[in-house]
Amino acid sequence: MKIALVNPPHTAIGSRVPDDHLPPLGLLAIGGPLLDAGHSVRLVDAEFGPMQLATAVDDALSGGPDLILIGHSGSTSAHPTALRIAATIKARAPRIIIVYGGVFPTYHWRDVLAATDAFDFIVRGEGEATAVALVEALEKRRPVASVAGIAYRDDLGQLFATQPAATIADLDACRVGWELIDHGRYSYWGGKRAVVMQFSRGCPHLCNYCGQRGFWTRWRHRDPVKFAKEIAWLHREHGVELVNLADENPTSSKKAWRAFLDAMIAEDVPVLIVGSTRADDIVRDADILHLYRKAGVIRWLLGMENTDEETLSLIRKGGSTKSDREAIRLLRRHGILSMATWVAGFEDEGLRDLWRGFRQLIAYDPDQIQALYVTPHRWTPFFRIAKDRKVIQKDVRLWDYKHQVLHMTRLKPWMLFFAVKLIEVAVQSRPKALARILFHPDPEQRHSMRWYTKMGRRVWFREVWGFLVRDRRVNDGPTLAEFWGAPQDAEEESMIFQRPARKPATPVIGDQIVPEGRRLAG
Repeated sequence: MKIALVNPPHTAIGSRVPDDHLPPLGLLAIGGPLLDAGHSVRLVDAEFGPMQLATAVDDALSGGPDLILIGHSGSTSAHPTALRIAATIKARAPRIIIVYGGVFPTYHWRDVLAATDAFDFIVRGEGEATAVALVEALEKRRPVASVAGIAYRDDLGQLFATQPAATIADLDACRVGWELIDHGRYSYWGGKRAVVMQFSRGCPHLCNYCGQRGFWTRWRHRDPVKFAKEIAWLHREHGVELVNLADENPTSSKKAWRAFLDAMIAEDVPVLIVGSTRADDIVRDADILHLYRKAGVIRWLLGMENTDEETLSLIRKGGSTKSDREAIRLLRRHGILSMATWVAGFEDEGLRDLWRGFRQLIAYDPDQIQALYVTPHRWTPFFRIAKDRKVIQKDVRLWDYKHQVLHMTRLKPWMLFFAVKLIEVAVQSRPKALARILFHPDPEQRHSMRWYTKMGRRVWFREVWGFLVRDRRVNDGPTLAEFWGAPQDAEEESMIFQRPARKPATPVIGDQIVPEGRRLAG
């Protein structure tokens, strides 16, 4: 079949400001297995420009595809745009089958299918195996009810979901379709040729606000050596200079992560690695952090979320302010940049609480910070905690962590906004921070900090302009549960966990290994 993969343009401020663009890993991960199954596949990346709706639709329809698959990594805030693209395609070419995938449609499949007939099928959970199975069933005109992990309207127009699909036990079994992109168009870190990759999927921790935890079901990782070889191949064949890890927590297993670091060092390629992890994993790995930097790790985003112990307990973060501070100290000691996330709005904060949070951030002394606003997702346990809070932002495109969406009783939206903006300026403009940007002895680190500061300045002013002029908030909005619907935390795990098959042990006679195919009889 002819298949077009469509990456809708994102509306988030951070996506629109930088000159760099990263490839859509989720769609490329679907594309690889579809190519291997013999289908003709191409990518329409509407992030570039960004494309106008008509242009994206024209591009998607060119070549006469049989099926169009739409998905985006920021699936909640990208949903309105994905819907507009799908509806326009359906109006012009009603016979084309449109498949929709991502975290948001995985959980909101009932709402999506009930609200529109623009989408024919929704893929729930991991899409690699499910997409191939669905396309095969459609191509051979077999009943789609036998395909696990999808939702659709049956012949009577009733909404129907098949049984959940199994998790992909062997992440190395599904390759990424790197041939679908022109690597020269994608960059990060101030023009460095870049890709997005995953060493692992999922997270073993129980943070109750995380919208990704249940989607991947369980933590799994790729073969460390194969993963390092793929990075080295991307560098040698396509000139890739930087890898942005999309993992929730790549360092969960110290043994597996150490094996990857050793393999990257052995490959000896000048590839930089950025990603995110937990502060307590950094503290745990104090004895091997020198290998992080040697393997190419240049920046870790530390998912601290908050600097208040009571708030960390509320969201079941499982970390501590002590480990957060120590992680930043250890990273700096080993020449790795730290970016601390700090989320406002978990509880009913006041100005005094924000002042205390600011002082704690100063004590942490991160190289960079990323200030966000709490954005509850319906399928998370935190949604149930916050379900009676009022919604002040009804434009779903702005549910992207960079805009306030929930009412605060002690602070008006403008008070919280400008307090957060001032905290960002104060943390990033400290003499100590400015000295690192200007005089850091490592030229690579100096470049990266200057690039981030330049980009952050542009984003900061765009956010202020948006808050004052463009964004519209409501004073007496619906409750969170009224806006999105009843809590879905009972459905948080989207797939059936499938354990990787154990490889048969290789027999050993004395100190001699018996190769496969030469097993002894009797």
